Amino acid sequence: MEEVEIINALAYLLQYMAEYEKAQGLYRKALGISERVLGEEHPDTAASYNNLAGVYESQGEYGKAEELYEKALGIRERVLGEEHPTTAASYNNLAGVYESQGEYGKAEELYEKALGIRKRVLGEGHPDTAISYNNLAGVYKRQGRYEIAINYWCKAYNVFVCRLGIGHPHTKVALENMRSVYSEWNPDGDFKQWLKENMEG
Repeated sequence: MEEVEIINALAYLLQYMAEYEKAQGLYRKALGISERVLGEEHPDTAASYNNLAGVYESQGEYGKAEELYEKALGIRERVLGEEHPTTAASYNNLAGVYESQGEYGKAEELYEKALGIRKRVLGEGHPDTAISYNNLAGVYKRQGRYEIAINYWCKAYNVFVCRLGIGHPHTKVALENMRSVYSEWNPDGDFKQWLKENMEG
């Protein structure tokens, strides 16, 4: 629906500008239209729940965000199936809320679920799969599991270099994350040498 797409685009812009109340209002409007026109069990309605959850997450209202992410996930599981990339994105979003609240066990479980789907459906070399590696690495770092974290960031980095290029923001962030965690994991080591040994191709 073109009207919903326009509303969502404007809401996204407002969210990016930290105009959260205005963004919320527009996302709610888009959600209302989707529910009336498409019904509650439609992927576009799930996307509206997801968008609204994102605004709450940006504001640190994790309880509200969690509830809406779960609603979106439920619809996607029922309508698209558990092995769909969009369902994987929902697992990923919900994991992010848990991570923000320090619930690392729950976050890890859902990030792993998203990673498994992406590996099976999109393949090891897809940027979305790399994003899953990146997210998991962050959770491991927060728990002090530096060796696993750096290895997951390395997997992400290899994909980003291959698919997006050395200058892409995702690639640069993965490199900096690796450099940072390497100094904690192996303070006397040579990061450049380690990276060279672990680069693919």
